[in-house]
Amino acid sequence: MVGAKGFEPSTLWSQTRCATRLRYAPTPCILTASLTEAVWVRTIFDFHTASTFSMSNQRPLPWLEPGDPFPDIAQAWAADSDAAGLLAAGGCLDVASLVRAYSHGIFPWYSQGQPILWWSTDPRMVLEVSRFKLHRSLKKTIQRFRADVRCEIRFDTAFNAVIDSCAHAERNGQGGTWIVPEMVAAYQALHQAGHAHSVETWVGGELAGGLYCVNIGKAIFGESMFAQRTDASKLALAALVCFCRAQGLDFIDCQQNTAHLSSLGASEMPRTRFAVQVKSAIALESPEWRFDALYWQHLLDT
Repeated sequence: MVGAKGFEPSTLWSQTRCATRLRYAPTPCILTASLTEAVWVRTIFDFHTASTFSMSNQRPLPWLEPGDPFPDIAQAWAADSDAAGLLAAGGCLDVASLVRAYSHGIFPWYSQGQPILWWSTDPRMVLEVSRFKLHRSLKKTIQRFRADVRCEIRFDTAFNAVIDSCAHAERNGQGGTWIVPEMVAAYQALHQAGHAHSVETWVGGELAGGLYCVNIGKAIFGESMFAQRTDASKLALAALVCFCRAQGLDFIDCQQNTAHLSSLGASEMPRTRFAVQVKSAIALESPEWRFDALYWQHLLDT
């Protein structure tokens, strides 16, 4: 998730999320240099006079009209390209398109002024919740938080505030945000449809931090996180892990590798295997999104 200290991406295209997508905005000048050849915006994205675009050493990049099916994820640009995992451009961010995308291991990521860009990275960074590493310092933080009557974890009571805070959080080394107004509106609609959720850390009646994620069936896709107090986002992530363990959700999609995610127990998974796991998980019934303080024991007892 974008937002917490220590979640800086290890590569240009890292799209981590602390248990979710901690993505940084694709830099416009980088994308322009990498993808343009002077016709990127004008020919394809302004006038739509062609249905594909390609660099000399890459597959054509499909342009999607609203409602078009997504290409097979195997067609995403390769690891040796300047935009590894880029699959398509265009389309729209309505609920149906987003659900269809996530159900196939695809996610949107772009900056203000760019078209919608769709990605499917390989390998995929995945946090299997049974392998979450609870460091001693975080365990002590959870114990103090749980014992303090002023502190609580809430789900979905302030989704708009969480996504707005994620969009406006200042991050070291980040030039802008990928959570542009169109993205905010799209995920608010996804939340209203029951597929996007917020995990909120509250202290003394104030929202201190949190994260938001996408849920389809028993698949969780991390999006972004923020903290206004020390460890507030880490507490939200730990709470999400506890919830997943309690409700039988096996993994949280983190997208790409960072040292911090590795330290928490996340590991890389081939995209083909990830897609199989997603297909199985989305066919199951979604959980009821509520947090019980007893869920902390799923971490504290380990």
